[in-house]
Amino acid sequence: MLVERRRAAEFRTRVAAALLYAGPQAALTSESVLALGGFASASSKRVEILVPYTRRLRRKPGLVIHSTQFSEIDVNTVQGLRVMSPDFALAEVLCRDRGRVGFACMDEALSRYPADDREAVRAAVLTRIMARPDSRGSARARFLVDLATGLAESPPESWTLLLIVDAGWPPPQPQFVVANLAGRELYRLDLAWPEARVAVEYDGHAAHEDRQEQDALRDEDLRRRGWTLIHLTAADLREPGRFLSDLHAALTRGGLAA
Repeated sequence: MLVERRRAAEFRTRVAAALLYAGPQAALTSESVLALGGFASASSKRVEILVPYTRRLRRKPGLVIHSTQFSEIDVNTVQGLRVMSPDFALAEVLCRDRGRVGFACMDEALSRYPADDREAVRAAVLTRIMARPDSRGSARARFLVDLATGLAESPPESWTLLLIVDAGWPPPQPQFVVANLAGRELYRLDLAWPEARVAVEYDGHAAHEDRQEQDALRDEDLRRRGWTLIHLTAADLREPGRFLSDLHAALTRGGLAA
């Protein structure tokens, strides 16, 4: 198979090569399905494929091979490539990944559907989780599916919610609206506990660049209204000690207990 040199390293090219190597019964699976579908949290650094137990393949760099029995009913064709269905792929990522990727992908999957359709998506993924022959990771996966809301506006917002809940705090309300007495929306907070008047805001570089003065005025107005705001950045997600300490103090003052 010949490809243009400039396309040799592209993800779709590597996927096509992996499927060609694995044979006609193989299909793209797990995080690679989501990366092909444009999910922001899904990595395209490696290609993950699924093959029947009867197919034996030699390992290659950048290629992850999973073996199990699967039905052709669950295989879709996307961009001319054989891929497992999105709910199958989500279940695999949620069960195999004990970090943040699976949860952020579940949140993004829900966000792609109208609110009225999200429960059906959630149910489809839960059914896939329960049907997996390998039950490892399934309890955590079910927890993550139930926690996802589809309201996060970026993967870091999903990761922040997961960090908070894993620390033992009750789930905050995502995209909470602060309104005036007339009911007009004033502000929308990333994550909030309105009963404690505590909110968490993720400060992504792109979203807050050149907005420091505007953000400061907003924060001051919210404080006058009785809110405690806790900001965090990508650095806090990597080393969350400072953020969790500030959150503990604020929520304790607000009357919540972990």
